[in-house]
Amino acid sequence: MQATAKQKMHVKKNDNVQIIAGNDKGKTGKILRVFPVKNRVIIEGVNLRKRHMRPNKNQPQGSIVEREMPIHASNVKKV
Repeated sequence: MQATAKQKMHVKKNDNVQIIAGNDKGKTGKILRVFPVKNRVIIEGVNLRKRHMRPNKNQPQGSIVEREMPIHASNVKKV
């Protein structure tokens, strides 16, 4: 699968944004990362999902970690 061309984004890293659609509608947060090729952003404290981590030296039992997942840039607006 080939990557598509980069889109011009209306938001950038460290912008404060509000979610205007989806499960987290109405929440606000700061943008942590931007993915212009996929037109997605990661926002602090929004769209949290649980990830199962396999055992390693630090966590011999493994663990379940909550992480922010990307959402489409069209679902956010600057505040």
